[in-house]
Amino acid sequence: MKNVIEVTQLNKSYGKFNAIHDTSFTMQANKIYGLLGRNGAGKTTLMKMITAQIFPTSGDLKVFGDNPYENANILSKICFIKESQKYPDHYSILDVLEVSKSIFPNWDVNFSRLLIEDFKLPLKRKIKKLSRGMLSAVGIVIGLASRAPLTIFDEPYLGLDAVSRGLFYDRLMEDYVEHPRTVILSTHLIDEVSNLLEHILVIDNGKLILDQDAEELRGKAFTVTGQTSKVEAFLIGKETVYREPFGGLLSATVMCSQHGTDQKQAAASGLEISPVSLQQLIVHLTSGKSEQKGAIAE
Repeated sequence: MKNVIEVTQLNKSYGKFNAIHDTSFTMQANKIYGLLGRNGAGKTTLMKMITAQIFPTSGDLKVFGDNPYENANILSKICFIKESQKYPDHYSILDVLEVSKSIFPNWDVNFSRLLIEDFKLPLKRKIKKLSRGMLSAVGIVIGLASRAPLTIFDEPYLGLDAVSRGLFYDRLMEDYVEHPRTVILSTHLIDEVSNLLEHILVIDNGKLILDQDAEELRGKAFTVTGQTSKVEAFLIGKETVYREPFGGLLSATVMCSQHGTDQKQAAASGLEISPVSLQQLIVHLTSGKSEQKGAIAE
């Protein structure tokens, strides 16, 4: 499958601060990616380099096989909806959509109208009078209706209630099936989007610590809880990503081994076993308490 993004030993520094450090990965055409991590981890910096808004300090970055900076052919294939997306205050929603229509070659007018109805957007209202949720909805309409071959959403849901977020996810998936493209979702609501994601990248302190197929990652970790001595004995030789003592008990999150007998061993030791959601796993890996950070990056 053709690569849409190729990143090789990419670095971005601001003085002595390394926002992105020695990062390498690829993203393929027509897949939905989750770009996950804590605030300040480097996700937005990475997205800004991919969309040619800032320069890398060093390393190589190619989008659709070429350097994206000042490359109109490449940039016309990208739609980047940012968390703090800005529009001219004097524009109405209709003005913003008309400009978007002129920018994106694949813009679908009928789909944009459907989305406007879905989110109940008042087309004539000025941008400066919109609520945070309405501004987010405008960005979602643009991102979806653009049908850009590379569409990036950076925290697209701010101010939206659960129903509106669910509507966004549904429309994204429905349209993606009919019109495949590469989609990057950067979000903290990981469990809400986990079923949409096909591949997951996690950035922590500017470094890529996980790059893995989502299906392989689901169910790859579990938590054991029990007497501290029993849990400690079970953990010997295991890849432990998180542990939390309380009283005389210990709870630990463990990555499943390749032979897949760990849970049977835990059960035989009398330990309580519980599943770990994707969001819990990401939180553990980026909490600063992980013992094996980076161990499951490909």
